[in-house]
Amino acid sequence: MSAIRRAEAFCERFGLQIPILMAPMAGSSPPALAAAVAEAGGLGANGVVQMEPQAIAAWAAEVRALTKGPFQLNTWVRDPPPQRDAEHETKVRAFLADWGPTPTPAAGDATPPDFEAQAQAMLDAAPAAISSVMGLFPQWLVDELRARAVPWFAHISTLAEARAAEHAGADVIVVQGGEAGGHRGCFDVWDDERRQAGLLALLPAVVDAVKTPVVAAGGIADARGVAAGLALGASAAAIGTGLLRSPEAGLDPAWAAGLAGAAPEDTVMTRAFSGRAGRSLATAYVVAAGGPGAPPPAPYPVQRGLSAAMKAASVGKLDGLQAWAGQSAGLARAAPAGEIVRDAWAGARALLRAE
Repeated sequence: MSAIRRAEAFCERFGLQIPILMAPMAGSSPPALAAAVAEAGGLGANGVVQMEPQAIAAWAAEVRALTKGPFQLNTWVRDPPPQRDAEHETKVRAFLADWGPTPTPAAGDATPPDFEAQAQAMLDAAPAAISSVMGLFPQWLVDELRARAVPWFAHISTLAEARAAEHAGADVIVVQGGEAGGHRGCFDVWDDERRQAGLLALLPAVVDAVKTPVVAAGGIADARGVAAGLALGASAAAIGTGLLRSPEAGLDPAWAAGLAGAAPEDTVMTRAFSGRAGRSLATAYVVAAGGPGAPPPAPYPVQRGLSAAMKAASVGKLDGLQAWAGQSAGLARAAPAGEIVRDAWAGARALLRAE
């Protein structure tokens, strides 16, 4: 099957017009952005890891008021409870005080919303798909998705994770290369940094190993990336950072300016925001947090709670912002999101037909 026909089959199966997915970027997926992607024929998205059930329902309702197009909802599979170390957290709080308000000792007590309640809210919202990251959904949720005929998209970052996702019954495997911005779908909390398989190597390995449709993700921002992903065997491609300079994203202007013209090497992996490794612009805070003398970040979600005050106080100032960015950040266009995804698919089709 040709790359274009494979993409068309994926669209037919999942109710899309173009084989482009918006990456489910937690905290950066406003309804206007998801609706614009869906209205253009792709799959809108939202990462709901920090959202309470009522907020999930409200987000879905707002998207549906803007478009009849499809969207997915995504959440993290929870890590085990973190190992707390009061003495170390004191050092982290002192370090963070140099970049914003001094975190209170209780700031590290913050916990994500209840997973089961989030899952129920996602099911009730009846999206076109529900996706997992940081692991595999528990069997009860997989069974409920099947009962409701809601496809399960599983994000993975290694070949072994892809095989496990297919064995568990995932309908689609989203292959996230190490180029991806923000947090990747690593099942093991420490593999985020140890194993940074690039998409060019990981994608064909997964395609050769599984029968489940595959989506290419990580470092894709334009037609060339989409065409490359499909040529390597994917059925669709996901764009994340490449959408963040669109007006619908509503990004902090300092963050958007940081993305403009950023070189691939201007992004780095850091645990300094959440305790989980994520790819960020190499801001002054990120560089300092990884430098000599800085205390190692606390585990997730303790670090997320400790850094919250700094992030809130850094509006308009890049150094303290949680400025996630994939290695293709410099390709992000300041253009409407719908135009970005339509152009990406039109250009990819032209490239693939020229082969």
